Amino acid sequence: MSDSTLTTPTDRPEQRGLRPSLNVWQAVGLSMALMAPSMAVNINPQAAAPSVGRAVPLAFLIAAVGVLLVAYVFVRLCQYFQHAGSVYAFVGATLGPRSGVVAGWGLVGTYLFYGVTTSSVVGIFGISFLQRTGAWSNPPVDAPFILTGVVLLLACWLTIASVRRGTNVLLTVEGATVALILIVTAVVLVRLIVGNAPAGHGFTMSVFSVPPGTAPSALFLGVVFGFLSFAGFEAASTLGEESLNPRRDIPRAILGTTLFGGAFFVVVTAVEMMGFGAGKSGVAAFGSSSSLIGDLGSSYLSSWVGNLVTLGATVSAFGCCLACTVGSARLLYAMSRDGFGERGLGRVSRYGTPARAAVLVSATMALVLGLCIVSFSAVPEDTFVWGGTIGTLILLVAYALTTIGAIRLIFVQRRMPVPMWQIVIPLAALALLGYTIYRNVVPYPSSGPGHWFPVVAGGWLLAAVIAVIAAPSTARRLGRRLTESEQLHAQAERNRVAGTA
Repeated sequence: MSDSTLTTPTDRPEQRGLRPSLNVWQAVGLSMALMAPSMAVNINPQAAAPSVGRAVPLAFLIAAVGVLLVAYVFVRLCQYFQHAGSVYAFVGATLGPRSGVVAGWGLVGTYLFYGVTTSSVVGIFGISFLQRTGAWSNPPVDAPFILTGVVLLLACWLTIASVRRGTNVLLTVEGATVALILIVTAVVLVRLIVGNAPAGHGFTMSVFSVPPGTAPSALFLGVVFGFLSFAGFEAASTLGEESLNPRRDIPRAILGTTLFGGAFFVVVTAVEMMGFGAGKSGVAAFGSSSSLIGDLGSSYLSSWVGNLVTLGATVSAFGCCLACTVGSARLLYAMSRDGFGERGLGRVSRYGTPARAAVLVSATMALVLGLCIVSFSAVPEDTFVWGGTIGTLILLVAYALTTIGAIRLIFVQRRMPVPMWQIVIPLAALALLGYTIYRNVVPYPSSGPGHWFPVVAGGWLLAAVIAVIAAPSTARRLGRRLTESEQLHAQAERNRVAGTA
């Protein structure tokens, strides 16, 4: 990345609304919390095992490559634009306001459904921890949802009160939990290498090879859950108007989070699979584990380690829920502000945060949970899977639109001084995103809950398409705001001059 495109905080035009107050570590905190690696690595890899068997680490490696390709797109766009709307602003400014609304609405949906997922995980892990420690031996059946409701209220309050306070909390708790997981992973790896692991398990690189009889296309069914684990790496892009030096700090936060996440997920999932065993029985135990690192900590170290990991996963899930609330509230605020002005959802509170948008997204998460419970008799494990799958399908579409917009801006319009050969990076990202979406929809699930996942995801995006077609005047206002706002127009002009100098 060229330093010629960087500006100092004093170069930024004065703005009303969101207040610039965040540094690079607080931006990292939001991305790390929404990605929630300590939660994801405990609960997501099991879902890939039925498709790829022992090759779960390989699936996560492919996902890591794909996310790095997409991260390139976000880094370049964040060097050019700083806006609270993230993909809404990026796609709107490059492909037009109507496309921007669809992409922004898609990311709002992703964060909302991920909020449902992560708040459900808090309930699952939290009640499990209380049971294992004897603090609540016989909780009622609906106990996880009670804890889920408390989490949604707390996340909403932190989002309204102070984003600085929230991001500091996110970074602290996630860092502590990741450190605990790395310690357990290191112990398991050492025992595997020296040959004194339980059940005679040992170190093997077979976890990076597809089992005989597994079709290559099936591998991409597992890659979907890798993308689910990485989802949220781009969350720092919603802080473009609140960072002290956004053109430097936001790209660094996104790239740093992605690089760490890639190494973390690939290494830890490999050790997890080897720790359970790469044979059929080991893969079966891996797939049925309720907490991968928790179970490994209990068998390779001591039972109390499993309790600590469960507690850490609970805190991580809460941090992710908070990050979902923060990200979706800012996206909704930006879209409402640009479409209808600084009133309603486009108005900030006395704390300088989008309080009304935060209340709305939190209430929507609670409504979705209530609908699942009342209409489908869902349990927390159901709402976790349903929300995660739907959110990921929507997210992949938003990523694809963002990538197309970046190709047009950088390599067609030539608005940034980027070597032409780098076009292969977003093209590769687009190919991987497209194939992953295809494999998740074709063949179409004919029965079970999976039948409804593409319907709900497609319906959410279709609602945005219908809205922008039915309200052309609003779309035109959005376009004017995107091209004339100080945050986009002035910065775009400076970059254009820098690129032609």
